[in-house]
Amino acid sequence: MKMKDKIALVTGASRGIGAAIARKLAGEGASVAVVYNGNRNAAQQVVQAIRGSGGQAAAFQADVADEASVQAMVQQVAAAFGRIDILVNAAGILEVAPVGQISRESFHAQFYTNAWSVVAATQAVLPYLPVTGACIVNVSSSLVLQPKPGSAVYSASKGAVDVLTHSFALELGARGIRVNAVAPHITRTDMTAGIPPERIQAETALTPLGRLAEPEDIADAVAFLASDDARWITGRTILTDGGRM
Repeated sequence: MKMKDKIALVTGASRGIGAAIARKLAGEGASVAVVYNGNRNAAQQVVQAIRGSGGQAAAFQADVADEASVQAMVQQVAAAFGRIDILVNAAGILEVAPVGQISRESFHAQFYTNAWSVVAATQAVLPYLPVTGACIVNVSSSLVLQPKPGSAVYSASKGAVDVLTHSFALELGARGIRVNAVAPHITRTDMTAGIPPERIQAETALTPLGRLAEPEDIADAVAFLASDDARWITGRTILTDGGRM
């Protein structure tokens, strides 16, 4: 197990990609803080699944768009586990609106949840990262490279995640902290469940590997970046899109 004795904090871990990441890191031996916002039952199900497989996990609540909430959650995680070795910023929201119908409220919600949360969580964990080094993995999106109609604000917020990833890697490298990101395309989660079947068929046909991603596909890439196998990789956003781009 490559992450034995490591402590991992995963935001957005009650569902979708975040839940798969939490399960994967636990399967590699890490003790996992499963962070959720509103769905406590779903978070507890992830915790129970991890514990049922012999792993260590506990659920913690936070609104990742709120700095005070994030700081309080991180303090609770540090008190429970002693330190934090791995931070995965997987929390995110997607709101679709064409140009001409984009609201200030939607812009605010997506940028604070998708981008500001990366800043808030990274700053909150810094005092608890070991001097021997740590890693941070952010979840971006392939839509940064190829936005779709209606996704302008979401894509822009994930573009901010890419820039934060690179910039934080430059600033934190001297402390032995690596910062990377993964950029999935459409992944089969509840967030994408409402995509019309014809769009799914078209995207599948355009993907060289002939299928859409499962959450576990993305979780495996995150686990690699969080492991010592990726010790010489930092400041990078890795496309995890089956060749779609």
